Amino acid sequence: MFKSTTESEITNAIVGNFAEDMKQFASTDVIIVGGGPSGLMAARELSNNGVKTLIIERNNYLGGGFWIGGYLMNTITIRNPGQEILEELNIPYEQFNENLYTTCGPHACSKLIAAACDAGVKFLNMTSFDDVILKDNRVKGVVVNWTPVSSLPRQITCVDPIALESRLVIDATGHDAVVVKKLEERRVIGKLPGHGSMWVEKSEDLIVEKTKMIHHGLIVVGMAVSTTYGLPRMGPTFGAMLFSGKCGGNLALEQLRQTELTI
Repeated sequence: MFKSTTESEITNAIVGNFAEDMKQFASTDVIIVGGGPSGLMAARELSNNGVKTLIIERNNYLGGGFWIGGYLMNTITIRNPGQEILEELNIPYEQFNENLYTTCGPHACSKLIAAACDAGVKFLNMTSFDDVILKDNRVKGVVVNWTPVSSLPRQITCVDPIALESRLVIDATGHDAVVVKKLEERRVIGKLPGHGSMWVEKSEDLIVEKTKMIHHGLIVVGMAVSTTYGLPRMGPTFGAMLFSGKCGGNLALEQLRQTELTI
């Protein structure tokens, strides 16, 4: 039934395609650190507008908490008007009450990942953010390494990272906000306040409102916004993460267009 091929041909196909992707994305338009819902939404928005976009994800899977909902129960909750994005992505959902909707986590996440892939987004899984490329006080890309390197014994962890250049970087790493924290560590920005305790109604609106460029070349989206600006945490509801990602993608698009006009 299956046509003949060899093990070496399979290996060559994997290595060849991966090498081509790495060469193509060593220099790109936008690098998004974090492949959760906000990162995926931002990437989809950008790629649908012809922007060359790469997502860096430290895990071997995409979607973050969007897969599993609250308390490992696979139910995603979305507050009105977040259902509009579910409709945009053709994700089925049910109305729980006047202002709250539910959907199946694995189904919703699969749809969002597929939408990003269909738009042309590329991914590097098992790839951890290590540092920023900072030139003339502007973020110009990221330094990355294989995620497993951090788990190696200290005596054998001298595995040098590599650098990937970009015109913009988006921090979509959730509460960790690892890219923004690297700027804090390097004293490029002031001390981060960290996120507050849970207050869903206040948090969601503020996260979308505060989705912005935190430093030259760096945009922050999703729960990283909460850590960056000291906002309440959002809890197991995902509408603001989707909207924040979309807003961040549009903001990046505006920045790229303004840059082209000034060149």
